[in-house]
Amino acid sequence: MSTSERLPEADPVRTGRLREALRAANFTADGLLDLLGGPAYAALARSETVPALRATRGTSPLETLVRLFLLQQSVPRERARDALPLDEVLEDGWLVPAPEPGTGDGELVRASVDVRPYGGPQGQDWWIVADLGCAVGGASGAGTTEGTHGRDVVLGVGGASTTLAGITIRKPVARALDIGTGSGFQALHAAQHATRVTATDLNPRAVTIAGLTLTLSGASGVDLREGTLFEPVAGEEPYDLIVSNPPFVISPGARLTYRDGGMSGDDLCRTLVENAGEWLAPGGYCQLLANWEHPQGQDWRERLRSWVPAGCDAWIVQREEQDVTQYAELWLRDAGDHRAGEAEYEARYGEWLDEFERRGTTAVGLGWITLRKSGAEEPAVVVEEWPHPVEQPLGDEVVQHFERQDFLRATDDAALLDCHFQLAEGVVQEQVGMPGAEDPEHVVLRQQRGMRRATKVDTVGAGFAGVCDGSLPAWRILDAIAQLVGEDPVMLRDRTPGAIRLLVEQGFLLPVEPGVQAS
Repeated sequence: MSTSERLPEADPVRTGRLREALRAANFTADGLLDLLGGPAYAALARSETVPALRATRGTSPLETLVRLFLLQQSVPRERARDALPLDEVLEDGWLVPAPEPGTGDGELVRASVDVRPYGGPQGQDWWIVADLGCAVGGASGAGTTEGTHGRDVVLGVGGASTTLAGITIRKPVARALDIGTGSGFQALHAAQHATRVTATDLNPRAVTIAGLTLTLSGASGVDLREGTLFEPVAGEEPYDLIVSNPPFVISPGARLTYRDGGMSGDDLCRTLVENAGEWLAPGGYCQLLANWEHPQGQDWRERLRSWVPAGCDAWIVQREEQDVTQYAELWLRDAGDHRAGEAEYEARYGEWLDEFERRGTTAVGLGWITLRKSGAEEPAVVVEEWPHPVEQPLGDEVVQHFERQDFLRATDDAALLDCHFQLAEGVVQEQVGMPGAEDPEHVVLRQQRGMRRATKVDTVGAGFAGVCDGSLPAWRILDAIAQLVGEDPVMLRDRTPGAIRLLVEQGFLLPVEPGVQAS
């Protein structure tokens, strides 16, 4: 792969004409799927280009654009002219001459950057700009990138980008901040529901590429700034939403700007979380992806709890845990070190293990962190491990999680028993036991939406959840169950609130107004 020496210019008027040419050629997410077919389209998302090369052997404008911007192939100048306002895109630097042996100088042109169609959440046609060969799924060897910008290479949309976009709350806000904007993907999403968006990056190359993404996709009004963490917005008003897909990799050095934060261990993520509170407006959210260390002899959950700033609720979800060898191998492959010579690879692998040994790190957690500026004297901080599949987007589920925390914080056990609850949509019951047994060994409630949680309940819990339709207060339901199972109703009321709280916290039960069904 290589990065361009000169990035394109994004004059709004001329870039608008380029955007219309891309749309006219159906160079969109839907157009690509129609042209390439499902298998080749999916392969392209894995950075596998052979199926797409075979599917673009014609001369249509769409095939030309796929060859240019996605496959990094040179094409004849006149063929490019059929698809694009050629003189303008050459002058602005989107395309550059590509002389090859046996052809006249300038007969061929090639792209200077990767331009990849992306379908926005409301069906918008967007185009994400990245360095050549770095469009999806990690750099796959950025450490071996040729050219003067190898260290500062800018990636496009990978799994981390889409994960963060999916969990981000999408309610209308006045002010949003994207820290470490990269290709501008998160800022582009934020611009759809925030009145004002500021996007920052330590890498000046990323700031430029983010501007290309935003302009080409028709987003206006995003304030792009260069700098690290909160420095570019020092002294400004707080934000209603802060998002960040930061350089969270815990590495022995700062080889690649997009992934290595240059701080020791997980200090960059810790610093971002610890300082976010002072930059959040009341009720504001900060959402980021992070990696964190599991130090020997210390509970990682308690360690992350200590990061949460005063006055903020938090929901921290560890999606994956890797031992230090797995983690080192993942990022060695990302940098292309697995293609280096055996001695060089062994030396770099050793550097990672030496660093982890020095820090006493036994494993690394990968996951999401959401903060909410609640101002509560006793904030609700939930730290959990959930490696199972979830249903994206989860932005609404994040909002509901904190709303449930507000309810539980304000409701003591006596008041809880007076509340009405409704079983959440999509919850099913599973009975687990030996075939032929008269009674199940245990009962599991399972969500089919959102976090797709599963929780084990006893007979009382299953019966209570099954009856909850908003019509009766909890104590009335428990008294009826007590009569059925022959238990003292007072004792049942005393021992059940903890189980109800857990079902509410995890979203199985929703508090509702008496007689009103939850939406």
